[in-house]
Amino acid sequence: MTIGKGPAQIAGAALVVLFLAGCDGGESVERGNLNYENYTAQQIFERGEYDLSRNKPKLAAQSFAEVERLYPYSGFAKRAVIMQAFSHHRDRNYEESRAAAQRYLDFYPADEDAAYAQYLLALSYYDQIDEVGRDQQLTFEALQALREVIERYPESEYATSARLKFDLAYDHLASKEMEVGRYYLKRDNFAAAANRFRVVVEDFQTTTHTAEALHRLVEAYLSLGLVDEARTAGAILGHNFRGTEWYEQSYALLTGQGHTLEAAGDGWLQEIYRQTVLGRWL
Repeated sequence: MTIGKGPAQIAGAALVVLFLAGCDGGESVERGNLNYENYTAQQIFERGEYDLSRNKPKLAAQSFAEVERLYPYSGFAKRAVIMQAFSHHRDRNYEESRAAAQRYLDFYPADEDAAYAQYLLALSYYDQIDEVGRDQQLTFEALQALREVIERYPESEYATSARLKFDLAYDHLASKEMEVGRYYLKRDNFAAAANRFRVVVEDFQTTTHTAEALHRLVEAYLSLGLVDEARTAGAILGHNFRGTEWYEQSYALLTGQGHTLEAAGDGWLQEIYRQTVLGRWL
């Protein structure tokens, strides 16, 4: 049995069609002449979804914002906030995406989409991470926001992606330190170079840059005449990264000058050696 639509349903459907068709002709002015007050929350929301399907996220964000403005207490208003965050992110308007995501978290912290809002907020920083040579403040912001996803929503579907991106952003920061350290090393500013490589060894031990940082410390410390420190760096490198090219280069450099790759002295690397090689944390 087919159930026929009533007059109100037919009129509502026709209004949606007119809304969609009418907007198509005026997108060049971004709907500046459109009177949203004439449409329901659902109709405006569906307009936003329609714009997203046509890859017009800027216009979609405008519609979702109107839902929030005109119908703040409707069921669509909450959904419209998260959809604004998504649409702005698609439009690469990261600042507005962050604002909408944060607004969602402020208003609906216990909602089922709160994890996604936090993830979008983190992405708004992460997707702005520039090449290594730029300022890394956004990387720090991304790490903090991604950590929030991981710690507050560990069972969510976004936690795994957040962990992966956290590791990549963390590695990115280590890359920055390595780049600056190499810059100083090439200009024979060995003390400044050693300080940068030390940061990598102490603070970024789980990244892919640790082996090279240890080798660069061997180079820098030998150039400074700090043989014990160079030998200790070589010893850590030999224990943890023996199969790498960096170990081979450090081995050749140290033995070529008559030194062994053994821990010596009482510098900061001795503590690293005790922890990573001997397993002594106290």
